[in-house]
Amino acid sequence: MKVVILAGGYGTRLSEETSIIPKPMVEIGGKPILWHIMKHYSYYGFNEFVVLLGYKGYIIKEYFSNYFLHHSDVTIDLEKNSIEILQNASEPWKVTLLDTGLATQTGGRILRAKNVINNEPFMLTYGDAVSDVDIKKLIDYHTSHKKLVTMTAVQPEGRFGTIDTGTDGKITSFVEKPPGDGAWINAGYMVCQPEVFGYLKEGDNTIFERSPLESLAGEGEIYSFQHRGFWKCMDTLRDKNQLEELWNSGKKPWAIWEKS
Repeated sequence: MKVVILAGGYGTRLSEETSIIPKPMVEIGGKPILWHIMKHYSYYGFNEFVVLLGYKGYIIKEYFSNYFLHHSDVTIDLEKNSIEILQNASEPWKVTLLDTGLATQTGGRILRAKNVINNEPFMLTYGDAVSDVDIKKLIDYHTSHKKLVTMTAVQPEGRFGTIDTGTDGKITSFVEKPPGDGAWINAGYMVCQPEVFGYLKEGDNTIFERSPLESLAGEGEIYSFQHRGFWKCMDTLRDKNQLEELWNSGKKPWAIWEKS
């Protein structure tokens, strides 16, 4: 089963970084967040990726085309025009990089992957969020209900801490980062049947999260996989810094490949 990753947006809320590089290439612990996402799937044995490019997509192409240079020790012989890899840091990945247009909406980008998916089930996620979701359990759940889409749902943490008070106004406790308002949101990490492509008919202006998913929901074809573990979207510089702090402190719950 291939893993499709949306990686073409402008990332305007993280402009401190994305004015230079695309959002999926913003680094956490010295590696692009895209790399972290791929390592997660690879841990569960999924090593075929389709990355949907848009804004500054050539930077992602350069990264994978020169992966050895980015991650290995090398000796470069300028006279002989040769490169010797001293320490192989490769991954068992097959990465397809598709240009899907600069201003294309998510539905239009996904539709560009139709021929590569080749009428098979596929996984779909966003290139800016990390999680410790159990991919095996997600797929097992998807298989069990036999519908077209399974969407991982999470309750994001609140931005501010809260206080509990008694009726007299006395503060009784503090909660540092409670769930936001109890609502579940789309966290990505989806599993889709190929019939989903039949709902993408509006060209580059199709927003996948709007009419396609709304139609699928109206027909009872989407189930949620509720994930109560770690999930964090890198939407702003504050989010990026929080992920960096977690990584540097060793408290990086999404890095499940380091725990085996």
